[in-house]
Amino acid sequence: MRLHRLLILAALAAPLAACQTMTAEERRAADENTCAGYGFRRGTDAMARCMLDLELDRRADSRALQTRADRMMWPPMVVERRVIVERR
Repeated sequence: MRLHRLLILAALAAPLAACQTMTAEERRAADENTCAGYGFRRGTDAMARCMLDLELDRRADSRALQTRADRMMWPPMVVERRVIVERR
């Protein structure tokens, strides 16, 4: 029974562990390593441009994700105004 509870607790904790976000410093270090892996040298304009491009791509992806989520959650509102015409 104790093992069963431990497995349930581990299964519930796993999704929470996956939700960790990076700090700004960690993200910058990861971006620097990515750009250095592309062959850019630290402290150059090309490295700065590479890091800027990574940030802009990240923001564009975030906006696209938000747009998709908004479309799913809030469909366009349709306002219908009926006009009744009587024949004489």
